[in-house]
Amino acid sequence: MLMNGADLLAVANEHSFAVPAFNISDYAMFNGIVAVSEQRRAPLIVAIHPDEVSHLGYDVLPALVQRAHKATVPVSIHWDHGGTYEQILRAIQIGFTSVMIDGSMLPYEENVALTARVVEAAHAVGVSVEGELGTIGKLDEQAEAGVAVSDIIYTDPEQAEDFVRRTGVDSLAVAIGTAHGLYPKGLKPELRLDLLQDIKGRLPIPLVLHGGSGNPDDEIGRSVKLGVNKINISSDIKVAYHDRMREVLADLTLREPNTIQPPAIEAMNEVAAQKIDLFDAAGKADLY
Repeated sequence: MLMNGADLLAVANEHSFAVPAFNISDYAMFNGIVAVSEQRRAPLIVAIHPDEVSHLGYDVLPALVQRAHKATVPVSIHWDHGGTYEQILRAIQIGFTSVMIDGSMLPYEENVALTARVVEAAHAVGVSVEGELGTIGKLDEQAEAGVAVSDIIYTDPEQAEDFVRRTGVDSLAVAIGTAHGLYPKGLKPELRLDLLQDIKGRLPIPLVLHGGSGNPDDEIGRSVKLGVNKINISSDIKVAYHDRMREVLADLTLREPNTIQPPAIEAMNEVAAQKIDLFDAAGKADLY
């Protein structure tokens, strides 16, 4: 069941759980993520950022949309970390039902203006919009976005109120101490749960956590209880997928995808299922 992202997250906001947003970068990953979501009866956001779109190609989107329509759980297809107004228009044209405009690196007023412009265009055609306020860390050059961890700017609760009021976004990605990518040894992730609680107390809309790979489970679990309704997971599932694929490809005689990829999908889905349970999303498809 293909859904608008705002409608999908409204149920999560009402019932205090988080919908996993799994970043996929090939069609096999997409099919695997839909399958594990159906098995766990969990709503799903399929997140694809511009680099992943460039790898997949625009022409694959109709196939993703068709599969989402047939899914037995609610699915939203989400353009992740869009950087320009033109990018967002393209995402809408090719079938995304949810978009993120990431103006977090811009001066505040420019972020407001860009986000409000995207909201006006997207809402006109029934597409939901996620904005971002504050900056999220970036741990390696393969991470999709962010700044050096030492340069993280936490979301200001008062500014968040102003941002949501002036832009009309459907959900807000907040910076409370997460980072994109994999944490190196010796660097301890730590969430500002006090800050999250303050922001949630001021805003009625769903809050989003980016850079959710690598944080301790207890922190992530508490963030869900304190008001996070969407958590992006990219590195964790990709590492599981590609590490298992490397192991399989150690057998140099293998060449057929149906031999090589299923074990990789199984490894990825073990991680995905654990995230679904951690976010308290298992079984929640029945609420829709």
